Amino acid sequence: MSAPLSADFSCQAGAWRNDAGAVFVLSPVEGGLRYRLMDGRTGRFNIGRQALGDMLQASEGWREGGPVAATAVFEPCRRGRMQVAFGDEPRSTATRMPQEVREVRFRSNGIELRGRLVLPLPTRSPLPLAVLVHGSESWSAVDMQALQYLLPAQGVATFVYDKRGTGASQGSYTQDFELLAEDAVAALAEARRMAGSKFSHAGFVGGSQAGWVAPLAASRGKSDYVVALYGLAESPLAEDREEVMAMLRARGHGDDVLRKARELTDATGEIMASGFTRGFDQLAAVRERYAGEAWLDDVEGEFSGELLRIPAWLPRWMVRSMARGRDVGTPWHHDPLPVLAGLDVPQLWVLAGEDREAPPANTLARLQELQAQQRPIDIVLYPGTDHGIYEFTDVDGERVDLRNPDGYHALVAGWIHGLRLPDVQTAARISPRRGVTTPQK
Repeated sequence: MSAPLSADFSCQAGAWRNDAGAVFVLSPVEGGLRYRLMDGRTGRFNIGRQALGDMLQASEGWREGGPVAATAVFEPCRRGRMQVAFGDEPRSTATRMPQEVREVRFRSNGIELRGRLVLPLPTRSPLPLAVLVHGSESWSAVDMQALQYLLPAQGVATFVYDKRGTGASQGSYTQDFELLAEDAVAALAEARRMAGSKFSHAGFVGGSQAGWVAPLAASRGKSDYVVALYGLAESPLAEDREEVMAMLRARGHGDDVLRKARELTDATGEIMASGFTRGFDQLAAVRERYAGEAWLDDVEGEFSGELLRIPAWLPRWMVRSMARGRDVGTPWHHDPLPVLAGLDVPQLWVLAGEDREAPPANTLARLQELQAQQRPIDIVLYPGTDHGIYEFTDVDGERVDLRNPDGYHALVAGWIHGLRLPDVQTAARISPRRGVTTPQK
């Protein structure tokens, strides 16, 4: 692990605008500061032992050691100024965009959570308000979540909080969707209190696991909308199954192998959902039936690959003991469909067309069924993107994320402003809710 950023660099987090008018944000990440431009370009300025005034370089996206995509020279934070160049653009002066930041601690289910409200300045009331709902990450959203600056830079007041068991919040880390939804409801109530009369409508925005948590919270709190980014409209068990199938397809296996793999995921799913009390005999039978077949080496998924590779001779009591230490309350059979069908508030779902962590095919079909039932759901699918809505390249057989598609940030912020799909130039496949027309590009 890299050492924490020094105060000279961690205080640079926020929204910036250069002399050419380009807006970008900086957020701390391991080993440096990640920049994100509104057109989707991103990279990490590597800090290491660098000092203020040194030239910092960044490669494109998550590449290591690739061509230089950006350079920066930081000045002391109190000056609110830096020198920066992106791509082949000439170096220019960038200045910090004014944003009002209010820190808070609030209570939920008997514990205290750390939160932050970020308001764009000057404040033009009323503003839409977004409460950022976490994914499955265990790091501090208040310290590292870039959306807390990206959305205010586009006129959206934003509340971010450290979920329980992370950052400066109390409690234990959990993936109990019910409990996390209650925390999100408390966060929305606190955000409304802090924003006062400055907001027009308020709702939840989040990626990945938030696709389960945010709609559940919206069904219980006074939410005006939900934005679910690269999430799933099926169960966590289905997520593992579809991840396994997607990787096997990517490695050239056909339907005959996928049928065999379904036997495997049925067994591993039973093990996980039963708390490691059932399913071992099924798994042993699959191992014996297909012993020596090459596809078994290509099995991954959320947990199936790991379970498959536990030595068969290991005593089950030991396996159960190991499992108890990793139990974080995941509701493996949670079906989000009844919640989504019962929500009357507008929803925006943005899916990654080649998502290997949250394969979108079944989610897309389920959302389209809900649209046909007149549910207020807008769907946007970005072809050629992976989890996080990231375009990617292949390096030695592995995907390396590069950037968000151009127009992605504007689409999300524009939808939050108007609660409908905005007129934004984008390469996405757009499916608006029934009865609403959207300009076609």
